[in-house]
Amino acid sequence: MTHIHLSLICTVRDEAESIGALLDSMLAQTRLPDEIVVNDCLSRDATPAIARAYAAREPRIRLVAGGHNIPSGRNNAIRAARGAIIACTDAGLTLDRHWLAALVAPIEAGEADLTGGFYAPDPRTLFELALAWTNYRTLEEIDPARFLPFGNCMAFRREVWAEVGGFPEWLSHSEDLYFDLEAERRGFRRAFVPTAVVRFRPRSSLRAFARQYYLYARGDGVGGLWPRRHAARYGAYAGLLGLLAAAARWPAARLPAVALLGVGVAGYTRGPYRRLWPHLAGRPPRERAAALALVPLIRLVGDLAKMAGYPVGLAQRRGARAGGCGETRFPHTPA
Repeated sequence: MTHIHLSLICTVRDEAESIGALLDSMLAQTRLPDEIVVNDCLSRDATPAIARAYAAREPRIRLVAGGHNIPSGRNNAIRAARGAIIACTDAGLTLDRHWLAALVAPIEAGEADLTGGFYAPDPRTLFELALAWTNYRTLEEIDPARFLPFGNCMAFRREVWAEVGGFPEWLSHSEDLYFDLEAERRGFRRAFVPTAVVRFRPRSSLRAFARQYYLYARGDGVGGLWPRRHAARYGAYAGLLGLLAAAARWPAARLPAVALLGVGVAGYTRGPYRRLWPHLAGRPPRERAAALALVPLIRLVGDLAKMAGYPVGLAQRRGARAGGCGETRFPHTPA
């Protein structure tokens, strides 16, 4: 069988605390890549020095620099790579030992042109635990036919990247989903690989989580992604506000309003509670109660962040079309 050159790339910025763990997990793969291309994107800390130290010990690692955001940095790394198959990840993650072998297997077998793996939360605090199982689906909840790979856990043939035109550098967030949809539009075959697992640490505070979801939603707006999904969210909250206004104005409406609100909250939090509860086993009652109380708060904060970010993205999209500055120059897991 002819050997197909395989490149593993990542783009990093100010990841001195996490890049070592990522590179260690890359080098521990059961299927090693032919090269590892690390693209530094304007780091202000020791990230490049750490990458250079690894490269001095391991010849398959190369450090390059370029770009102003995640997609431009990723494109720069791919241009520098020599592989016919490109696997992508990012700092802040660690890769299971069989991640790369599993991720590229469908491509090498000629069954897919683009693949995406799965994510496993690695929470360290009670808040991170609640956030992880409130926001991130289990494998059983994934529809493989509809799953879109994320840029930090995907692989593709170089021809896909070339024909799509690379990752859209005018998008600072959601650029990977835009890439997936454009590849789909052009007829490339996509496969979900549940055994290709990366591990990530959820955001450590409500503020950090809100910022993350604000940026994701802003990226959706700039990219024109998921308009119906965002419209449904606005509609649901508009209905909720109408219900509360009716209850405040007419006493007779209060009991039905409370009942409807209870049913709505129960339905909205059922999935998160089902996912979270097994992970609370053995914890003190006080911690269990605190984690359960966080679930509706996390959902509310996430929704409000999305509703704040999406119109900002739409405005930037309109500005870009009108000839204004639609490019956002700041750096980037699954809502």
